[in-house]
Amino acid sequence: MFAPSEYLDLSHTQHGILFPDSQPVWTALTRIDSYLGFRLQRDIRSAVPQGVFIGEDVFIDEEVSMEPGVVIRGPAWIGKGCSLRSGCYIRENVIVGNNCVLGNSCEFKNSIIFDNAEVPHFNYVGDSILGYKAHLGAGVILSNVRLDRSDVVVDDGKKTHSTGLRKFGAVIGDYAEIGCNSVINPGSLIGTRSIVYPLSSFGGVLPANSILKTRQQQVVVPRT
Repeated sequence: MFAPSEYLDLSHTQHGILFPDSQPVWTALTRIDSYLGFRLQRDIRSAVPQGVFIGEDVFIDEEVSMEPGVVIRGPAWIGKGCSLRSGCYIRENVIVGNNCVLGNSCEFKNSIIFDNAEVPHFNYVGDSILGYKAHLGAGVILSNVRLDRSDVVVDDGKKTHSTGLRKFGAVIGDYAEIGCNSVINPGSLIGTRSIVYPLSSFGGVLPANSILKTRQQQVVVPRT
């Protein structure tokens, strides 16, 4: 249950070894630190403009564009052809695929981002996995810690599943779209090609090819 293949096409990442299909997809988050510690070698293959900060344990592939104001603290792996916009803050243990957009005023921490994913405006991605061509609208937050600070569970609507993780945000499947200013609560799994309407607050498991509609009907009355 919750195998990586249910949410992710591993042909769209160079780091498929993190996702054994015999284990739940979120367990990949526990392997990022040791994986980067073993595989990562500092190498900056793209031009770095003035005003960009890059830490010691960072790999940046070719054709990556970086605007002034980017901070990559690392350890981090940035794939080929990515666009890192001003105010992008990449903290520890972040793996980014090829041709991704990491936008202005966005923060990333202990996460895996597959090829061609887009996180363009005012987003927080903590302890999360974004699939191929996944897209977060402006202001989307992937919340990664429960308010009571207890371990995160996954609730599929029938039972809860322990993750053993105190910090776990979400798995956003391939091609999934999350509407602007939505909050995805800890322990959420969004199925492939699913859509979450703007201004939603969602927690749990959204099946593949679903649309979560939470917009209330608007009523217009005369002003007196």
